[in-house]
Amino acid sequence: MIRLTNEAFDPGALLTAFCADRTETGAVASFTGLCRAEAGAAQTLELEAYPGFTESAIAEIAEAAKTRFALQDYEIVHRVGVIAPGEPIVFVATAASHRRAAFEACDQLMDYLKSRAPFWKKEHGPDGARWIEPTTQDKADAERWDKPAGA
Repeated sequence: MIRLTNEAFDPGALLTAFCADRTETGAVASFTGLCRAEAGAAQTLELEAYPGFTESAIAEIAEAAKTRFALQDYEIVHRVGVIAPGEPIVFVATAASHRRAAFEACDQLMDYLKSRAPFWKKEHGPDGARWIEPTTQDKADAERWDKPAGA
């Protein structure tokens, strides 16, 4: 499941629901990203997405990860709109038969969301607003998944 939302969400409740009734799952990995205050430089973070297009782009990479890591399931919840420091921005959970697949799939999905997913991010602070671009490290993290599995 992939969901973009303007509303705050509870990562603990999402994880509990995701884990329910998984009698054949050996591992669930999850990640929750939080909005940072950047030592007072960020009062809010604003995320924009193109409805329909952004979900489709995320679904394409999520389905590829599902195949690559033999996932049983995944869930991605991503905030859009104005987000305050300390609020969750993103929740990713992956379910697999074994832990390594769940961890690696969660890692790959987050690397994609951080650097390649079609979101536009703007930080608002005391010095005004500025657009946020992926860092060199964000890009390098995502590039490591470009090789075929096992290569």
